Amino acid sequence: MSTASKRYQLTPEQIALSEERKAKKLKNAGLQQNHDTEGIVGRRWIPIEPLRSDQRGQLVKVFTWNLLAQCLVRRDLFPTSNCLKAAQREQMLYRELLSTQADILCLQEVDRLEKIIPVLNEAGYSHHYAAGPGKKHGCLIAFKEKSYTMISTKTVLYDSEEVRSDGDDVARRGKSFYTKNIGSLVSLRSNAAGKTEGVIVATTHLFWHPRYTYERTRQAGILVRETNDFRKGLDVEHWPCIIAGDFNFAPDDIAYSLLVGDSLLPEQEDALAPSYVVHMSVDPSVPQDPKVDAAEGNEESGDPDKVITSARAATPSDGLLSLIELSDFFARIPKLRSAYDVGLARDFLLLDYIFVLDPVDRQSNVVALLEPHKLKDLERGLPQKGISSSDHVSLGAEFRWLKRQED
Repeated sequence: MSTASKRYQLTPEQIALSEERKAKKLKNAGLQQNHDTEGIVGRRWIPIEPLRSDQRGQLVKVFTWNLLAQCLVRRDLFPTSNCLKAAQREQMLYRELLSTQADILCLQEVDRLEKIIPVLNEAGYSHHYAAGPGKKHGCLIAFKEKSYTMISTKTVLYDSEEVRSDGDDVARRGKSFYTKNIGSLVSLRSNAAGKTEGVIVATTHLFWHPRYTYERTRQAGILVRETNDFRKGLDVEHWPCIIAGDFNFAPDDIAYSLLVGDSLLPEQEDALAPSYVVHMSVDPSVPQDPKVDAAEGNEESGDPDKVITSARAATPSDGLLSLIELSDFFARIPKLRSAYDVGLARDFLLLDYIFVLDPVDRQSNVVALLEPHKLKDLERGLPQKGISSSDHVSLGAEFRWLKRQED
C-alpha cells in the first residue's frame, strides 16, 4: 500500500462542514467575498468644491441611510424585490455601509444589532443606538473611534415634547398622533491633538404616514429646537450640527420649506390643512374605523397609501399649532442648509436628507456629494440584488467648515 493511500482524507461531509464554518466566520466579520447576487452599484464621490492646501478647516464625511428593518419586510410592500430575506440582504448592506469610508454614519430602521454591530466594530466604528418605546428597530449613529470620542447623548421623544406654553398637558404637546418616533443626538469631540473641535450629530426617522403632514412638520421643528438646545447646553456653540435621516417628506413639502426658510406656497398650505386631526392614539374616545387594523398608523402594519382613518377633526383645546403658529415656531429656531441643495437639483426625489446647522463663527462648505443612483438602477424598485439592500437610497456629503468672511 502506498504512502498516499494511507494519508488521512476528509470525507465529503467533513469538507462541506469545514467550508460552512469558514463562510460563517467571514460572514460574521462582514468580509465575505463579492458575489453577483450580493453586489451593489458603485457610486463615486462628486467633487463640489476643490480642497485647497491653504484651507485647513474642519473636514467631516457624513453618510445617512434607512436600512429597511428586517422586521418590517413584507412581500406585499415590495412585490418587485428579489432580495427580501435577511441572508440575501446583509452582505449588500455591509458593503454599502462601509464602502464610502465615512467618518459618521446616521442609520435608521436598524434591527438585528447582533449582526451589524460586530461589522461596524471590525471597521473601526463606535456607536450609539436608541429606539422609541416598544419599537423593534431604531436609530444608530456610528463614528470612527480613531477620530472622535462620544461625550454625551440625548433621545428626543416627539410624543412627549411640548410646542406651546399654554393649556393643559395635551394642548402643550399639540400632537395629532402617538407615533413613538424619536430623534437621537450625540456630541462627538475630535481626537486630534490640541483640538477643541467637535460635532453635534442628530439622526431621526419621522412619522411615515403621508397624510399626517402636520405631525411630521411638528416633529421636524422639535428636532431642530432640541439639537440647538443640546449644543447650547454643552457650551459648544462653536461646533457644527449635522442633522440627517429619514424625514419622510419631499423637497416640495411645507416642512422642508420651514426648515430651510423658504416662502410657503398656497399648495403647501392646502396639503397641510387636512392633517389637522387627532388620532385615536391621542384621544381614545375616537371610534376606531371598523375597516382598519388597530395598529393602523404604525409602519409595522400600515399601507403608505392609506387615507387618514380613526381620527377626528382637531379643536382648539387639542393645541395643534395653526399655520401662523407653526411659522412662528420655526422662526424661533435656526434655519438649516441641505447638502443636496448644493450641486444637485432640488427636484431630485428624496425623503432622506443631510442638513447642517453651522456654528457661530464658521460657515460650512460642501466639498463632495455621494453620486445619486441612475434612474435605470431604480426602475424595478428597491431592494434589488446588485443594486441596494434597502428601499431607500443612501446619501453622503463631505463638509468643511471655515472661518466666516468679514462683510
